[in-house]
Amino acid sequence: MAPATANASQMVKVTGFIQRNPHNGDLASQRTEAYLGYDEKNLYVVFVCFDDPAKVRARMSRREDIFDDDTVEIMLDTFHDRRRAYAFQTTPLGVQWDAIWTEVPHEDNTGSTANFDPSFDTVWHSNGKLTSRGYVVWMAIPFKSLRFSPAREQSWGIILYRGILRENEDDFWPEISRSVEGRLAQGATAGGLEDISPGRNMQFIPYGVLRSFRALDTRDPTAPRFDHRDAEFRGGIDSKFVLHDNLVLDVTANPDFSQVESDEPQITVNQRFEVFFPERRPFFLENSDYFKTPIDLFFTRRIGDPQFGARLTGKVGPYSLGILATDDRGPGNRVPDSDPLAGERSTFAIARVNRDIFGQSSIGAIYTDWEFPAADEFNRVGGIDSRLKFNPNWTGNFEAVTSSTKNQDGSYEAGPAYKAEANYSATHLNYDATYNDISPGFTTNAGFVNRVDIRQIGNSLDYRFWPESSSVLSWGPSLLTDHVWSHDGTRLDALYSPTLVFRLRGQTFFNFSPYTDFRERLRPRDFPTLAQDQDYHEHNYFIAAGTSYLPKATVQAYYQRGTGVDFVPPADQSPVLALADVVNLLLSFRPISALKIDNTYLFDRLRDRNSGAAIFNNHIVRSKWNWQFNRQLSLRLILQYTATLANPALTSLETSKQFNGDFLITYLLHPGTAIYVGYNSDLQHLMLDSAAGTITRTRTGYINDSRQFFVKVSYLFRF
Repeated sequence: MAPATANASQMVKVTGFIQRNPHNGDLASQRTEAYLGYDEKNLYVVFVCFDDPAKVRARMSRREDIFDDDTVEIMLDTFHDRRRAYAFQTTPLGVQWDAIWTEVPHEDNTGSTANFDPSFDTVWHSNGKLTSRGYVVWMAIPFKSLRFSPAREQSWGIILYRGILRENEDDFWPEISRSVEGRLAQGATAGGLEDISPGRNMQFIPYGVLRSFRALDTRDPTAPRFDHRDAEFRGGIDSKFVLHDNLVLDVTANPDFSQVESDEPQITVNQRFEVFFPERRPFFLENSDYFKTPIDLFFTRRIGDPQFGARLTGKVGPYSLGILATDDRGPGNRVPDSDPLAGERSTFAIARVNRDIFGQSSIGAIYTDWEFPAADEFNRVGGIDSRLKFNPNWTGNFEAVTSSTKNQDGSYEAGPAYKAEANYSATHLNYDATYNDISPGFTTNAGFVNRVDIRQIGNSLDYRFWPESSSVLSWGPSLLTDHVWSHDGTRLDALYSPTLVFRLRGQTFFNFSPYTDFRERLRPRDFPTLAQDQDYHEHNYFIAAGTSYLPKATVQAYYQRGTGVDFVPPADQSPVLALADVVNLLLSFRPISALKIDNTYLFDRLRDRNSGAAIFNNHIVRSKWNWQFNRQLSLRLILQYTATLANPALTSLETSKQFNGDFLITYLLHPGTAIYVGYNSDLQHLMLDSAAGTITRTRTGYINDSRQFFVKVSYLFRF
C-alpha cells in the first residue's frame, strides 16, 4: 500500500513506530507508514496501517465518538514550546476527533483529569477506508485552522500515533516513553515549513432557533404556574477574529445551547458537599485551558444564562494570555417577577497570563471578578501560580490566591487559599502529593471550591509491574490517603484506601480494594442538632471490573459495600452511621455498525444498622441510543428514569420519581454548519394546585413539568 494523493512524490515518509503500551520501547506489533507534506494552504498526512482487516475495529459513528475503534493521530506543537499542541485523530473510516493537548492535566468535560481538551473544534478534512492489507487514512489540515508565530520559516514539534484497540497498544513516532513525564518534550521537530500563514481570517456562525415549549414556573413558591409559547424565534451569532496570527478574539451574542447533551447521571442524594458537573457548552469549553490553575477559580457553569460574551486567547512570545468577559441573566431569572432583583444580571470578568520559563516550566497570574450591582454584591479573587518541571520525572505546581467578597446583607469576607502539588511519573512508579489550604473567609463565586476552612494533605501512590508475554499487561498496588484539618487544628477527615489493579488485553481491567477506612468528624456548626463534635468511622470494600474484549460490547461494573453517614436524618435528629451499598453498571453495545446503545444504572442505598430497614434507595437508569446514518447525519435518543424511595421514619428526604426523554436529529456538515431538530420532555411525581398556590410531591401520577420542540440552523462563514 502507498498514498495515492496528488503530491505523494513530494511527501516525507515516516516509519519505525515504537510501543508505549503495553510493552514500552518495543517495536509496534503492526507496521505503520506515515507520509507528510504541505502546500500554501494545508498540511497533508497519510497513514498506511498494515493489519488483518478482519481484526481492525472500524465503525460508522458520530464526530468525536471514536474511542471504540482503532485510531491514528498527528499532534502539532506549532509554537514548539513543548507545552501545548493540536491533536487531530481519525478512525479507519475517517471519523474525526480534534483536541488540544496540554502538558499540565486538567479536568475534562466528564469531570476526569486529562491532558486532552476535546472542546477544540475546527474545520479540517479526512477520509479513510479499509483495504485487503489494513487501512489507509488521509488528512488535510488547513493552516487557517491553526495558530502559530508569524515567522517566515516555521519549526514545529510533531508526534504521530496509532492505536490498536484489541491489543491495548499505543504506538508512537518518535518514541514516547512511559519512563519520562509528558509527551511534547519527546516529540520530533518538523523544520523548514516556509511561506505559510494562518492569515487574518474571520469566521461568523449565525444561528436561528424556532421553538415551542411549556414549562412549570416555580420561581414564586406561592403561585406556581405553567409558562408556554406556541412559536418563539431567537437568533444569535458567534464570531471569531484572528489577530496577528496567534491571538484569537471570540465574541458571542445571545448564545443558544439547545442541542447540548444533558449531564451524565451522578448520585446527588445524601451528598454533604456540592457535586461537580462539568461544563458542556461549546463557547465556554473552547480554549478553556488558558484559564486553568491548580485551584479551580473559573468554573463556567456558574454562568447560567449569558446574553453577551467575549474571549481573547493566544500566545505572544513566551506569554500565554486569556481574557473573558460575559454577563449572566441567571440571578434575575431565578426570582419571581415581584422581586426587586427580577430581570437584573451579574457580570463575570477573568484575566489570566502565563509566562514560559526554563524548559517546560511557567509562572502565571489570574484575576476573577464577579459583580452583581443590583444587589450591591461582588467577589474578587487574585493570585499567582507556577508549574516547575525539575527533571524528566518530577513536576510541581503551586498557587496562592486571596479573595474579597461583599455579600447582599452588607457583610464582608476575605481570606487566602493555597495549593501545592508534587508529582513523580515513571514506568513503574507514580506518586502524587498535594497540600490544599482554604481559609474560612475564602470565596470564589466564579470558581468551584466546595469546602472552606480546611488544611488537607493527600497522597496517591501507584506501583505497576509490566509482565512480558502475558495476557496481564500490568498489575500492581495503589494507595490513596487523605487527611483534613480545620484551621483551628480539629481533625476532620482521615482516609486510607489500598487497591490492587490489573490491566489485561482486550481493554479489560479488574480493581479490588479489600478495606477502605474513612474517619469523619461532624461538628455542631455543620449540623446544629449535634450537641458536640461527633466521630463517624466508616469502612468499605469495593470491586470494579470491565472489558471491551468483544468488538461490539463494553461492560463495566462497580460494587461497594460497607457503611456511610446519613446526612439527611429526620428533622431535629442528628446524622447517623448506616449500612451502605453502591452499584454502578455500564453496558454499551453495537447490534449493527451504525447503532450504538449506552446503558447506565446507578444505585445507592442506606439501611439502618439495627433493623436493616431501608433509609432510602436511589436509582438512576439511563439509556442513550445513537444511530449514525453517515458521517454527517445522526439520530440520538436519551431516556432517563430517576427515583428516590425514602423512608420518612428514618430520613427527611421525600420520595420522588422523574422521567425525561431527549430526542435529537443532527446534520453536521462540519463544526459551525449544522441543522438540529430536537424534542425533550420531563415528567415528575408532582401535583399542582394553581388555585391554592401549592405544588406537592405525590406517589401516584405524573405531570409534564417541561417540554420543548426546537429546530436550530447554524452556518459557518469563513473568510
